[in-house]
Amino acid sequence: MDYRQRTLKHEIGCTGIGLHTGEKITINIKPAPCGSGIHFVRTDLSGHPMLKAHFNNVLDTTLATSIGSNGCRVSTIEHLMAAFYGLGIDNAVVELDGPEVPIMDGSSAPFVFLLKSAGIKEQKEPKRFIVIKKAFKIDDGNRSICVYPSKELKITYTIDFQHPLLRNQEYELHFSGGDFVREISRARTFGFLRDVETLKANGLAKGGSLDNAVVIDDFRIINEDGLRFKDEFVRHKILDFIGDLSLVQSPIIGRFVIKKSGHFLNQQMLATLMKSKKHWKVYAFVTPEECSKNSVRIPAFGLPELVPA
Repeated sequence: MDYRQRTLKHEIGCTGIGLHTGEKITINIKPAPCGSGIHFVRTDLSGHPMLKAHFNNVLDTTLATSIGSNGCRVSTIEHLMAAFYGLGIDNAVVELDGPEVPIMDGSSAPFVFLLKSAGIKEQKEPKRFIVIKKAFKIDDGNRSICVYPSKELKITYTIDFQHPLLRNQEYELHFSGGDFVREISRARTFGFLRDVETLKANGLAKGGSLDNAVVIDDFRIINEDGLRFKDEFVRHKILDFIGDLSLVQSPIIGRFVIKKSGHFLNQQMLATLMKSKKHWKVYAFVTPEECSKNSVRIPAFGLPELVPA
């Protein structure tokens, strides 16, 4: 049972290309104390401003999740945030010398590898869980997110694009660290070939390539190696959703049923749900007995070698 907060054992870093800026960016991820959460630091800006990865700081959801405040901005944070969430890491500082988290291969897998390489340290304080107590729904036309009370964190996601390869894909994730790593973290971002030139003309996707995205033309996958999963598209949407969900900065226990959502609706859901306190309650479990008493199964953020605090 994963009750306690976690951080990294050691500092670790990497260099990659920003998907939208096309810039070479180096990040360093450092341990942080209990209760501090995940913060980003722009080392390339005067004063090295720090930003908390929180839904209240979301500035933009166009093709990615971007946070910002007082002129400081960090874009495309969702894949790294999903890795933190999937491995149960509550506290860390991410230093970067550019405006965007590197895209790596378009999935969370490189970040999972990086964090595992640094080692995960269990801390003394308990995690703060948000347990859904009452059903909640938000919709936007034919897109919707519903969340229901549940003994565990479960995510059911459906996509339906007007394309023969992306019609009516559905995937259900019963959340545990192992399942996230095996089934979700390797799913890559995707896009349509017809949109590439338009994006680049608008100053976006400057760093996009077949090395960091699945690209689809009118009928087929352009990438020579094909897909990692036959339903990689919907799995990646779950990855994005987990990255956005992490911006509550507490694991949520509930059942999410999502249809055709994206970053905008994800963030709208979080902001609205968190304001409506009748729908949830905060718990900090410190023993198996407390958990059983509340009929809740804590997400298994399962990770190999934990280093005691």
